Amino acid sequence: MTTATRPLFTALAPIILVVLAVDALLTLVLEVLYLPSYIGSVAFPISAVIAGAVNVGLVYAAGTVSSRVGLRLLPLLVWTLGFLICATSGPGGDVLLGSNWQTLLLLFCGLVPPMVYVART
Repeated sequence: MTTATRPLFTALAPIILVVLAVDALLTLVLEVLYLPSYIGSVAFPISAVIAGAVNVGLVYAAGTVSSRVGLRLLPLLVWTLGFLICATSGPGGDVLLGSNWQTLLLLFCGLVPPMVYVART
């Protein structure tokens, strides 16, 4: 990156981080909605695998605008907070994420790959 574009890039860094955090929430909503998908009569939670890849991409994108680990993990922190909100009961007692292996797989795949990526970089 040239020095001419660097000041503009650093001025937009907070906006980019906020957009990445909102993107983490939007992708979590889609992952939760598609988590109970089936192929025939077999549960096939492909959104859990997609969650790992998307979260690694979000952490990578946050790393391009900030070298601080806390800011690089901001999309993952927002994703985890959204996951915990989805796992609690709502006002009518409805729960988006049940106590089953698909929910555990989503949590594992959504957190472990980005954490491994951050630990290795």
